[in-house]
Amino acid sequence: MSITDPYDALLVVSFGGPEGQDDVIPFLENVTRGRGIPSERLEEVGEHYRLFGGRSPINDQNRALIANLEHELAERKISLPVYWGNRNWDPYLADELARMRDDGVQRVAAFVTSAYDSYSGCRQYREDLWRAVEKVGPGAPRIDRLRHSFDHPGFVTANADGVVGALGDLPRDVADAARIVYVTHSIPNAMADTSGPTGGAYVAQHQAVAAAVSEQVAARTGVARAHDIVYCSRSGPPSMPWLEPDVNDHLAALASQGVESVVLAPIGFLSDHMEVAYDLDTEALATAKELGIAAARAATAGTHPDFVDTVIDLLLERSAVERGESVVRASIGAPGPAADVAPAGCCPNLREDLPALCGVDSPPYP
Repeated sequence: MSITDPYDALLVVSFGGPEGQDDVIPFLENVTRGRGIPSERLEEVGEHYRLFGGRSPINDQNRALIANLEHELAERKISLPVYWGNRNWDPYLADELARMRDDGVQRVAAFVTSAYDSYSGCRQYREDLWRAVEKVGPGAPRIDRLRHSFDHPGFVTANADGVVGALGDLPRDVADAARIVYVTHSIPNAMADTSGPTGGAYVAQHQAVAAAVSEQVAARTGVARAHDIVYCSRSGPPSMPWLEPDVNDHLAALASQGVESVVLAPIGFLSDHMEVAYDLDTEALATAKELGIAAARAATAGTHPDFVDTVIDLLLERSAVERGESVVRASIGAPGPAADVAPAGCCPNLREDLPALCGVDSPPYP
């Protein structure tokens, strides 16, 4: 028996991103389909991608993550193929599930590249998995989603390493006084309020990770630093309240308080996709420069060895659970690990009720 039984494959499930200029608008149309976003707004967001040759960094980071996962699995003498499927761009989930079916894969553990509970980071992925299985039809492999990674100590350590590295990039005379500004994707307040099985999970989970990362950084540098949680990439109409403060507004507020240096730590993102490359590396760092604040951006968990180990640990943990074994879950503490199987009503779709995979209230397999 293999330590990954009953799974015969690992599937990395991600958002997707364009690979070149011709892909940008079709990709954004995929992302926003059914939401009535005007073409002018798509062109505006498309300009962010065009600054980088129309190529999102998320794809190459996923390729690198998969290569590192395959290497680590081989190092551990674990024979398990790794597949990759996206929600919004090639390789699409349905195409990858069809390939897995043709390869004889019957049961797969899915790692979703979103670390926290929210509709867009949890249920929406589960809805897309449902649609992909329905499209493939009979013979589609059974999919179990691994729990969210925010609570795993390896994810926290990877982010703490990023912060410590960024502190080293600051001028020495201001590094000790640097404030840590943790950044994540803004979402509508209504989505945040209903995130998780009982609501409020999105903010609470980020608060827990920020506190745990700050504690590690303080222990390693000998300096206890103040920190904040801020948001980026708001895309809704002004009439709809979203989580605040925006990272640029917050930098202005810090400057008015006399703060001279910051580390921007994107704990809400697993890899350097466009919200990091544009919203932080382009906009926020420019804002800090204009305000006279010394700023450095911490690395995402990306392909950090501790994060690669985190994914494999979550795979082995779930494998043991499915075999009926007793499992001690690696955890940073409160609010505690997310559930293996999404509880009823977890991260609801506030626009329409759609079937979703990997939940206790999921319909029978198509």
